[in-house]
Amino acid sequence: MVTNRWSTALATALGTCMMFYASAGMAQVANETIAFLMPDQGSTRYEEHDHPGFLAEMKKLCESCKVIYLNADADATKQQQQFNSVIAQGAKVVVLDAVDTSAAASLVKQAQGQGIKVIAYDRPIPEAVADFYVSFDNEAIGKSIADSLIEHLKASGVTPEKGGLLQINGSPTDAAAGLIKKGIHSGIDNSGYELLAEYDTPDWVPARAQQWASGQITRFGDKIVGIVAANDGTGGGAIAALKAAGVDPLPPVTGNDATIAALQLIIAGDQYNTINKPSEIVAAEAARVAIQLLSGETPKAETELYNTPSKLFVPAVVTRENIKAEMFDTNIASAETICVDRYAEGCKELGITQ
Repeated sequence: MVTNRWSTALATALGTCMMFYASAGMAQVANETIAFLMPDQGSTRYEEHDHPGFLAEMKKLCESCKVIYLNADADATKQQQQFNSVIAQGAKVVVLDAVDTSAAASLVKQAQGQGIKVIAYDRPIPEAVADFYVSFDNEAIGKSIADSLIEHLKASGVTPEKGGLLQINGSPTDAAAGLIKKGIHSGIDNSGYELLAEYDTPDWVPARAQQWASGQITRFGDKIVGIVAANDGTGGGAIAALKAAGVDPLPPVTGNDATIAALQLIIAGDQYNTINKPSEIVAAEAARVAIQLLSGETPKAETELYNTPSKLFVPAVVTRENIKAEMFDTNIASAETICVDRYAEGCKELGITQ
């Protein structure tokens, strides 16, 4: 079950939220249709975490409600067609993780013109005011992974004189990627380390990141002392490029999303860090906001982003030093899934398994 991936503390917090909503007198919602539209399959998180997390919470809140899940495969036109389809199917709330956050503005306005609520999910929609925005703090994510890498380089005695950094950003059509990019720059721009080159990865496709990184490895060679990648997919692409070029030892490479593959790469010592952001938590919050909107209530916002009432969760950085405590002791990750094949020895070394 998805809930087994949450820590006890997080599960308790979710239970407390449920009690709060019940005590607040939320109107009963039944037999409504809610759409959950995700952007791509370049990251495994949507299939592994977001969609199951949303379904699990909706089942608790409204067992008779229908959830329509669709993935746009990084195609903005396809997502627009999916958006129109779920409205035609009677969706009263659309949870939208936009492929192209600029193009999504017209979808928000179109839905709201028909009395349909839109929850911007993970990626903000700057050019339209959605009914609510739910995400992790993306700018903080970018700064956290960059700061973590810089601190590691300095602690390892890798001075700025020894080389510089590559920066691999996310999709240029994704406003969340823009926030992560801004956060990364705030971490490295005044670090003393030269930014050798940076790249905006179309549609977050790992193969594109790998291809670009290969070219930079040819260009800069051992001047590359670290790579700040905006998520685990692009980080994995960079690592594949380094290995294909025969680089040994690998410079530290960052990530974000705590995918299974990234956790395994960290255990193996190939990836330096990732971000523990159990997407089920954000998905569950989106489900609760959807029910509140259907009930005619105004969801409580902690802040505003692009004039949209928002709830932003704070994530944690994961490295080899804390992966056991952060991911396995909390049951967010499963040793049975992660500690297989060539990763078994690393799991024993880190005390994850016996």
